[in-house]
Amino acid sequence: MVGAAVVISLIASAVSTGRDLEGEVSTDRRAIHLNAAVAEKESRDNDVVAPAERLFEYMRTVACREAAGMWVVGNADGTCPAGIDAAGQAACEGDSIVLPMWRRERATPASAWGNWVQIDVGGCGADLLPELTAEDFRRLPIPAPVLTLQPDRGWVLVNKETVVMTDPTPATLTTNLLGYDIQVEATPTTYTYDFGDATAPLVTTSPGHAWPDHDTAHVYGSPGTTSITLTTTWSGRYLIEGTTEWRDVDGTAQTTTTSDPFTIEERTSRLVAQLCSATPRPPDC
Repeated sequence: MVGAAVVISLIASAVSTGRDLEGEVSTDRRAIHLNAAVAEKESRDNDVVAPAERLFEYMRTVACREAAGMWVVGNADGTCPAGIDAAGQAACEGDSIVLPMWRRERATPASAWGNWVQIDVGGCGADLLPELTAEDFRRLPIPAPVLTLQPDRGWVLVNKETVVMTDPTPATLTTNLLGYDIQVEATPTTYTYDFGDATAPLVTTSPGHAWPDHDTAHVYGSPGTTSITLTTTWSGRYLIEGTTEWRDVDGTAQTTTTSDPFTIEERTSRLVAQLCSATPRPPDC
């Protein structure tokens, strides 16, 4: 997958102009680690510029070794001139082979083109695909699920169960990485309820169920005012445009939902002489 770095010659103009190649420059500034997906993104972005206005041209072809031991650009058809050997390509185990990327540039649209310079060493087809990292996943606007309480009337009773539950429906989102449209599916996996009192949070994989089939509830031990906070942990997978394989995100994301404040009340019953619904209201009610 993307992220496996390769070492290439660093073109002087890239250093002098400060262009961000999204790689890591070596300490002697003579080499750069650049992955094939980044080079492919540069090429795709360049395609939207009219040919006559382009300051850069890109081409994937073989690297050819001259007699002097120098690696030079191959022909546009992926071959080397007669008598010059091409660099070997790593086995891709059935995946397509991606030839090295070369780039040349000019100062202005009227200037002559410079020499072709290799900017990655190629690889396999999967190396061109972007990776949705855990950091990317966490930046997505995953909707926090609704937190439902039973009873939901602004108050609950001491020493009686307060039922909590939420919606376990996966969320589908879209994003773009390195020029590729990405479909992302986020699935809730763990629910953590903080009940706002001194007790430990409830951690569960169940989204909960309504009373009387509930399996997520809490009993408050004393009166007061509080709110409940639900932290949902999400796993993710993603599908890159033009592919059919879903890939798992290596990491999780979290969302937080907090209920409106409510009171915890202690209510008692007692005998009265008359119905409390009577008018006027009896004094002992």
